[in-house]
Amino acid sequence: MKNQNFEIAVAQSNIDWTGRKVTGAHWGTIGVKQGNLSVSDGKLTGGQFIIDTASIKILDVADPATNTQFYGHLASDDFFSIDQYPEANFEITSVNNNQVTGNLTIKGITHAISFDANVSITGDTLTASGKIVVDRTKYGIKFRSGNFFTNLGDTLIYNDFDLNVNITAKAA
Repeated sequence: MKNQNFEIAVAQSNIDWTGRKVTGAHWGTIGVKQGNLSVSDGKLTGGQFIIDTASIKILDVADPATNTQFYGHLASDDFFSIDQYPEANFEITSVNNNQVTGNLTIKGITHAISFDANVSITGDTLTASGKIVVDRTKYGIKFRSGNFFTNLGDTLIYNDFDLNVNITAKAA
């Protein structure tokens, strides 16, 4: 049995996010701060990565003043409370074929989450990608959620948001 550890190459890794509302969607990127992945006999077995919530960028809002205002709102307690929680974390607890299960922590609140991942190892490089669908209300992000507020009309924000994770890691 061959065990390998891979350190995430943060400059080559990224997370694209998409949040939806009744009238459309917003999207952008958020950075991976650090992490590692464990492999046994060529198969992913564990690992973790830290998300730098302060690095969130909004790519669909071109006006600088509006973009800055939107960032401030995402950074506020209505959403990610970035001053208090500058990081989110994902730790793998099991891998079954291509389904990864782990604990996602946002704003100090942890829930198990599963998603399908594509993992490839070529030489000393591991690449992994997957789409994580997150119910924001489980992490105390209730702003304009239909689960908590009524009569929102076209200001409703859907509870789920997507994180499209693309990781590149190098053998340690």
